[in-house]
Amino acid sequence: MNDLEIAKELLVKEQLSLVIVNNGKVIFTSSDFGIKPMYTAVKEYKHLLKGASVADKVIGRAAAMLLQYGEIKELSTNLISEKAIDFLDKTKIIYEYEEKAEYIINRDNTGMCPVENMSLNTNNIDELLNNITSFLKKINKL
Repeated sequence: MNDLEIAKELLVKEQLSLVIVNNGKVIFTSSDFGIKPMYTAVKEYKHLLKGASVADKVIGRAAAMLLQYGEIKELSTNLISEKAIDFLDKTKIIYEYEEKAEYIINRDNTGMCPVENMSLNTNNIDELLNNITSFLKKINKL
């Protein structure tokens, strides 16, 4: 099995939200939701992510930017936003998805995910990382 197949299988089998595999080794897994798992992976394991394969349940534009920052090789996701597709199409990341949505919906189902929304205002990864840090602290996730 290749890295992406391992990640996809583990995502389903272990009921996870994110799995990152590189060179046959599982680098990171999470069952948490939202941007926090991808943010944590990039902040704590960036040095291990180059060329890795990712299986994730939901990818919005902010997560796509984090994937590029981590130099991820390939992605498989259950749900992806149109803005994430637009972003990924300008990268070398190979991706596949099951379902596409105009945007990722917030937890209240009342509009766009706040993190996807904040990503629309910048292409600067450092600015996005700072904004995500502030957001996660504000909602007591950091």
